[in-house]
Amino acid sequence: MDTAPGLHTVIEGTDASWLDEFDSTLLAAARCSPLGRRLLARSLARGAASTLLAPAPKPALDRVVGRWSPEKLRSLVRNIGVLAFAPAIRSEVGREPVRRLKLALDKRYLLALDRNVWDGEVPRDVQVRLQQAMHTALEETDPTPGLLSLFDRHGCAELRAWAHPRDPAFTEWLALLHPREQALPPTHLPPSAVQQLYSVHAGN
Repeated sequence: MDTAPGLHTVIEGTDASWLDEFDSTLLAAARCSPLGRRLLARSLARGAASTLLAPAPKPALDRVVGRWSPEKLRSLVRNIGVLAFAPAIRSEVGREPVRRLKLALDKRYLLALDRNVWDGEVPRDVQVRLQQAMHTALEETDPTPGLLSLFDRHGCAELRAWAHPRDPAFTEWLALLHPREQALPPTHLPPSAVQQLYSVHAGN
């Protein structure tokens, strides 16, 4: 099992909160040992990654982790999160808030403005909730960490909601990369918008 390159990636990428049954010192040592990685994999396969690490004629591990490195998946999550906030980003016209958003998002700012990906139509209560959350982050002395964390949480929620009925193994890998008890916000993106970004990233 440890010969699969994907298993090493899973063990390295899994947030420690999913392996809290292990002492932190023991966990660090286990990540560096072939035997330790097999033990950690068995622990994950009993629950959090029962589909991803299940034995099968066509193992999900090779298919999912081979296509979705942690860096690539986190990039997708952030893009989806930025798109989820498109209604709030598009409605912001203040010079300083726009400057701060552009500084934090760089090229992703254009994604939020692209109506070809999503028209950004949401109910009024969702619009207000997004604006309030974004403005709270923008009020920080350095808003970039808070904004990126906000977009990442929303992106994770949107992608997990979309992927869960479509690809359980992919959903498990996505969950493992984030804290186990991370509170995820309500979702509102249409499946077609998430599918479009997923397809673009999957093809890169």
